Amino acid sequence: MSQSKSETRPYGSWKSPVTAESLVEKSLRLGQVSVDDNKVIWTEGRPSEKGRTALMEWSIDKGLNEVSQPEWDVRTRVHEYGGGAFHFKYGQRFYVDNRDQNLYKILRDGSRQLLTTNHEKQRFADADFDSKRKQVVMVMEDHSESGEASNMLVSVSIDGTSETQVIAVGNDFFSNPRISPEGDQLLFLSWDHPNMPWDGTQLWLGDLDEYGNLTRIERIAGDEDESVFQPQWDPNGDIYYISDHSGWWNIYRYSKGEHTIVLKKEAEFGLPQWVFGMSTYAVTKTGELVASYMDLNGSALIRINLDTGMSEEINTPFSDIDQLCGSGDLIAFIGSSPHQPAAVVSLSLATEEINILRKSSETVLDDDNISCAELLSYESQSGEKTHAWYYAPQNAKYVGPDEEKPPLIVLSHGGPTANSNNAFKLPIQFWTTRGFAVVDVNYSGSTGYGREYRQRLNGNWGIRDVEDCAGAAEYLVHMGQVDSERLIIKGGSAGGYTTLAALAFTNTFRAGASYYGVGDLELLAKDTHKFESRYLDQLVGTYPEEQLTYKDRSPINHVDRLDCPVIFLQGLDDPVVPPNQAEEMVQSLRNLGVPVAYIPFEGESHGFRQASTIIKAIQSEYYFYSKIFKIEASDSLEPIEIFNL
Repeated sequence: MSQSKSETRPYGSWKSPVTAESLVEKSLRLGQVSVDDNKVIWTEGRPSEKGRTALMEWSIDKGLNEVSQPEWDVRTRVHEYGGGAFHFKYGQRFYVDNRDQNLYKILRDGSRQLLTTNHEKQRFADADFDSKRKQVVMVMEDHSESGEASNMLVSVSIDGTSETQVIAVGNDFFSNPRISPEGDQLLFLSWDHPNMPWDGTQLWLGDLDEYGNLTRIERIAGDEDESVFQPQWDPNGDIYYISDHSGWWNIYRYSKGEHTIVLKKEAEFGLPQWVFGMSTYAVTKTGELVASYMDLNGSALIRINLDTGMSEEINTPFSDIDQLCGSGDLIAFIGSSPHQPAAVVSLSLATEEINILRKSSETVLDDDNISCAELLSYESQSGEKTHAWYYAPQNAKYVGPDEEKPPLIVLSHGGPTANSNNAFKLPIQFWTTRGFAVVDVNYSGSTGYGREYRQRLNGNWGIRDVEDCAGAAEYLVHMGQVDSERLIIKGGSAGGYTTLAALAFTNTFRAGASYYGVGDLELLAKDTHKFESRYLDQLVGTYPEEQLTYKDRSPINHVDRLDCPVIFLQGLDDPVVPPNQAEEMVQSLRNLGVPVAYIPFEGESHGFRQASTIIKAIQSEYYFYSKIFKIEASDSLEPIEIFNL
């Protein structure tokens, strides 16, 4: 639409086709994907059903159907973040239910059989079916004793005896137990404090006796400073895995005692293992492998002949590819593009025909209402290149006044090892269609640019990430794209910490929004779950030896320097960042007379899942900005209390 037919209205006040309700109406949170016997299986979180996770299946002959029953919730809480909550193999089907964390076998008639009785003390994830012994091998996290949970590998018979047998113990963490095709060997990963799995993991190969016990074990790859990801077998018994030994997560093959790199490339085939069940490649048949990788431009799909070493890219319309898996000529993944939200996709390797199986959202935007991401590469204060995705305001019906620049929202993602891509995200379009600019920053520590880029944040959390986010805003101001007096930063979890640190330690921003963010690093070091309990050793320093550093980097200790408005949004059942983090910050800012709002949510954990929460959160955030920057909001918004306004 030409500008001559567009109405001129102040930025931030445009009437948008994206409502808060549309973020959750017919909206799904797509998760783990698997392929078994020409069927594609996946999990989908449903905000409209109070965040319940359903288990779906698609096949050529039967089409789409839900495997789970309405009262099932397919989710594990191992490591709190979960993942790997179901496993289908050789016609056997298993899942973990969120309500009791037990493992169930799904029977042919659609009912279920209880396989474990954990009394809510054990949690299970990342299963593999051992057809030779008719048992399931999986990760167990045991909370029976006081103090830190214990993690181990166990097996449980599918005959319903409900007895778990310990296979491997002694490391702080385990993942990816995978039975060999003959059933006589077991692959698995382990790692120990203070490492996170993207810092260093060890890949083990063990022999199994007739009862499924390990009789011999050897480390075949990985170390304290080498991260191994997604080990798996091929039909002939060769082993594949991803390692960042070269500085990039590339795929390797282990055969007859020899390691060879499958394809050397300055790109990331691996991911930070925040959850179980992650997959980026599949050995579809003997001699062929299909993989997704990530580089500066986004994701791509590649087909590799393992015998010749030749490779060719598979053209798809997707700029982000996740959860790739496959068998034979069928592969499946979650794909998204700058114009389309994420969807579960199947692809025939024989014809390269693509089939959309399930969309994450039915909300459709016209192309002239979509803001497409522009890659920014700029030098931040450190002098090193940093990368971000910039979204300009876009709405076919409106333009901003000539003399006005738009407000900017800087997004600081979680992790902090996560990665922001250029795929369509409706929450970003919520802002850009209202006349806000958005920049999604892959600050130092982000995945996608090699191990060195990822390790820039080691010892520098609260410094490099803050500099990079502030640098993105300052770069866009310098380029004349945004209003220097209306710079906003927001983020969740670790991104919430970066948000609060940026507000406290820089003068760049004029407002912020913290979603379940960290305000007190000491409190986080002393009061969080096992998986992340030593994460800060790498990001900040050892505790309590470097207590002064923790105090110095904690925004709660510098609220006197935080003199711009902040809104806090917090789940009251959050075990990762407990609500006292937000509540202490809010009270301190209230006492100092700084404009502040606090929106707590009953029944929400770390990351919001319920439709009512998601709607309330983004509407409250928009209301907050409208009052702080005197924007005439285009929506009819329920007022929230802003102290000291």
